[in-house]
Amino acid sequence: MEQSIRTQPPGPRRRPPNGAAPAAVPGPGRAPDGPRDPATPPARLRSVADRAAAARPSTQRRLRVYGRRRTGRPTRLTAIGTGVAAVLATLAVAGLDRGLFGDLGWLFGVGYLVVCFQLAVRVRYADLLAAPISGPIGFALALVLLAPVSSPGITAQLVALATGLALRAGWLFSGTGLAAVIVLARFVAQRRIHRSR
Repeated sequence: MEQSIRTQPPGPRRRPPNGAAPAAVPGPGRAPDGPRDPATPPARLRSVADRAAAARPSTQRRLRVYGRRRTGRPTRLTAIGTGVAAVLATLAVAGLDRGLFGDLGWLFGVGYLVVCFQLAVRVRYADLLAAPISGPIGFALALVLLAPVSSPGITAQLVALATGLALRAGWLFSGTGLAAVIVLARFVAQRRIHRSR
């Protein structure tokens, strides 16, 4: 004996008005059929696209980063880079002064001030102490190598160095003090920024 299982009550089936198609009953694992915009992707693809867009930076953010690289901060010097730059720049200024005027005078002093200022501004935060230390080293090397000496010998070199340091102490202390003040100001400003965060 066959027993039929009916999912609908007996009798004629009801048709929707105006001859519309009957609504489909969603089964397990099947999304309900309905009017969907063809331009709208399925939910699974849309979630994947949203995660991918969140993982990579937006175009505007990348443009801001690239613009900052083009017109951003100056290149920071390490401790070794600061020392090399101090020696080379001071020797260049001293050589120019010696070639133009035959001695190390005001041009050498002004150039030393500019070099100390640039070193203090461009050194990175982790190597701030390198700026006020590298300047006097470059100053002393310039005096040893390019200052006029009356007679050859180590003793004459030492006497010329001591004399040059004594005569140009104003330029030496001014440049070194300027670098120290700038470095101290940068240190205090950076500490305040860290505390505010």
